[in-house]
Amino acid sequence: MPPTITSNEAHDFKAHYDRGHSSPLKENEEEDAYVHRITRYSDGTVKLRNSNIELMDQDILYHLALGSESHDLVEMFGDVKFVCMGGTPKRMENFAHFIMEDIGYKLPAGTQLQDISAYSYRYSMYKVGPVLCVSHGMGTPSVSILMHEMIKLMYHAKCKDPVFIRIGTCGGIGVEGGTVIITEDALDGQLRNSHEFTILGQTIHRPAKLDKKLARELKSLASADDPYDTIIGKTLCTNDFYEGQGRLDGAFCEFSENDKMAYLEKLQEHGVVNIEMESTIFAALTHHAGIKAAVVCVALLNRLNGDQVNAPKEVMHEWQQRPQILVSRYIRKILAQHGQLKSLFGHQGSIKSPRRFKLVQQESQAHE
Repeated sequence: MPPTITSNEAHDFKAHYDRGHSSPLKENEEEDAYVHRITRYSDGTVKLRNSNIELMDQDILYHLALGSESHDLVEMFGDVKFVCMGGTPKRMENFAHFIMEDIGYKLPAGTQLQDISAYSYRYSMYKVGPVLCVSHGMGTPSVSILMHEMIKLMYHAKCKDPVFIRIGTCGGIGVEGGTVIITEDALDGQLRNSHEFTILGQTIHRPAKLDKKLARELKSLASADDPYDTIIGKTLCTNDFYEGQGRLDGAFCEFSENDKMAYLEKLQEHGVVNIEMESTIFAALTHHAGIKAAVVCVALLNRLNGDQVNAPKEVMHEWQQRPQILVSRYIRKILAQHGQLKSLFGHQGSIKSPRRFKLVQQESQAHE
């Protein structure tokens, strides 16, 4: 068991947390150093900002159908370096097969990729060596649930300095369909670079910070031979698909087309190049956990030209592969730098306690 947070660290955290109730924390080196100190052990493994977890007999990650005592999470996930997330189970299953081929990962003879979280009926999860491919659903609440459990999974598995990357789709603003967009800053509906939480009746803001060095590194991997543009820009994160994004085609619309266009032009003037529904919560929770993270999306349309996605299915399928290709280039680069690209062999997991394993499955299935 890794060492617990000291009383001094706990007091330091409480004071820092209380200061954060009134306004977003400043983005500076002191803040980054503080976050790293309270979210990492000396060996680089993830430290939780919740000492209650260490007092539990078992931590059931029931939205993932996993448990800290029912499963040998260190054996199953201890080698994970990259956690790639996307909205739908099918997209992440496809990405798992794609990344397996791209990095040359070899499954043991007679085995195949399986959905590790199949018994949860909520999220899907596929492990390809050091890459974990997970679906996160749609919108900030779904992402929030998954992120809490994925961060705890990194802790229980003793993963060292994992990198989280969201791979998604979005609506572009002033960019054409098929453009790959790497998020520089994630903004909420009021153009704040933070995510608003209500905790015990208190409203707090946590900075929605992504790793800008990682964003630049991803951008550098775009090829001149790519038949599409890859750009970096600000992303607007909304709470819904229709009214919150200024669409005219929802069940309700109490604004005019001129109002909509004025709003989209305001966003464009502010540097916003795309709109989606997950980036602020993803950025806020990864930053709060001290995890390096990035968001890479493909635009399905230019919102300045309309609201509905009309691209043919085969075109959409090809577009959705573009962020995956960029992220795969990054993963290949990092693995090659560490001499880990060749001869990757894996295992599908270990059960420590069959009895607890069955109870975790039943517990997860009960929460419908």
